[in-house]
Amino acid sequence: MPEGTLNEALGHRLLQLGVLLFLLGLLTGFAVPLFVNPRMGLSSHLEGILNGLLLMVLGLLWPRLILTRGWSKAAFALAIYGTFANWAATLLAAYWGAGASMPLAAMGHRGTSLQEGIVDFLLFSLSFAMIAVSVTVLRGLTSRPSASGFRDEEKVEGRHGR
Repeated sequence: MPEGTLNEALGHRLLQLGVLLFLLGLLTGFAVPLFVNPRMGLSSHLEGILNGLLLMVLGLLWPRLILTRGWSKAAFALAIYGTFANWAATLLAAYWGAGASMPLAAMGHRGTSLQEGIVDFLLFSLSFAMIAVSVTVLRGLTSRPSASGFRDEEKVEGRHGR
């Protein structure tokens, strides 16, 4: 599959998943009063909406990125993980009454050690994922295409059989 086609396909998938996450965020809003911690439920509602919008924006600009195939796939996977993990972490924290590492949204609620561990793992891992996505996308937007439309590393990798 040519690189341009791959980025177009990944961009389209990001749009689809962005709309899905946006919808999940909207639906989460209906459940806010039912959560053990409604304030954290509101956070989950907003995370779903905002991260859905982020995926849609990424989907629109993905075909413009100049990245190697590996970097494009890695950044795509990290973007999906980071955005859905953000929504899921706050949703779980709202449901469990957990999220001590988010004191403003947790409002004094604290879950079991396992629950807090799961929420913290999601929060910390998604933070690193989204930083990596941001740096990779910024790099992909500042790269200059070669005459063929791909980064020069692509041509070099192709000659060496990598």
